[in-house]
Amino acid sequence: MLGLSQDDAIDEDDNAKFNRLYRQVNAIENELKLREGDQRNALLSLLDHSSAQVRINAATATLAVSPDAARAALKKIIDQGEFPQAADARGMLRALDEGRYTPS
Repeated sequence: MLGLSQDDAIDEDDNAKFNRLYRQVNAIENELKLREGDQRNALLSLLDHSSAQVRINAATATLAVSPDAARAALKKIIDQGEFPQAADARGMLRALDEGRYTPS
C-alpha cells in the first residue's frame, strides 16, 4: 500500500521516496475522480485505517465526495496527536475553513 510506504519514507527521512510515492497516490486519486460517477468513494473505507498516513491520504482525496467524513478523519488525526500527519491535517482544515482550498 502506497500510504504505508510513505510512512516508511517518513521514518527513513527519505523525502525523494515520499515525493515519488505522493505522485503515485495523486495519480490514483485523479484516475478515480475521472472514472464514471467519481469513484473516490472507494477510498472511504481507508478513513479508519490504522496508519495516519493512509487516513490523511484518504481524507484529502475524499473531501469533495464526502466532506463530513473526510473532515472528521482529519480532526481525529489532530486530536490523537499523530505527527507529522497532524500538522498536515491541521493545515488542511485551516485552508478549508479560510476558503484557501476548495476540494474538487
